[in-house]
Amino acid sequence: MTARRQLSTHVQATAPLLQALAAAHRAVDQDAAIEAVFKAVDAALLGAIGYKLFTILLYDDAVTESIRVYSNRAGDYPLGGRKKIVSRRWADQVVRDGVPFIGNTAADLREVFSDHALISSLGCESVLNMPVRWGGKTVGSLNLLHDAYWYQGVDLSAVAVFAQLVAPALMTVPVPKDPAGLDIGA
Repeated sequence: MTARRQLSTHVQATAPLLQALAAAHRAVDQDAAIEAVFKAVDAALLGAIGYKLFTILLYDDAVTESIRVYSNRAGDYPLGGRKKIVSRRWADQVVRDGVPFIGNTAADLREVFSDHALISSLGCESVLNMPVRWGGKTVGSLNLLHDAYWYQGVDLSAVAVFAQLVAPALMTVPVPKDPAGLDIGA
């Protein structure tokens, strides 16, 4: 294969992802409200990569609990929901080290998530957890869940750019002591 053909193939494969990134960037540029930012990234990731469940989590400083600040399925995963981080391996990888986690099967999810039964009941068997980083620290994560092996081969560098679009808004989310009081403008 010639270099020109390889480049053409690469551009064709990455064009939808780049278009989704550009659309999310334009939306964030026009409306920096927390909810608008989250919805723009939601729509872009759905079109570019796909998911059945998409959430955005904010981490506390102790790295023992997360709070859900966005969900495309608020009935199943409501805003303000808090979740103990039970897997030290997962927390070390995603939260401490800022390295994405991909679980390809339901067995992978059972190893790291206490709510694996609910995840499975929604038809999700794989996950991509992309850390949202700011100043060398993980402040949250984008969490995409879908069919088994859905995220195998996904361009993680592109998903990291989506995470960076979310970072400024995520850091301004007012986190109440009472999860029922979460307000991101919805």
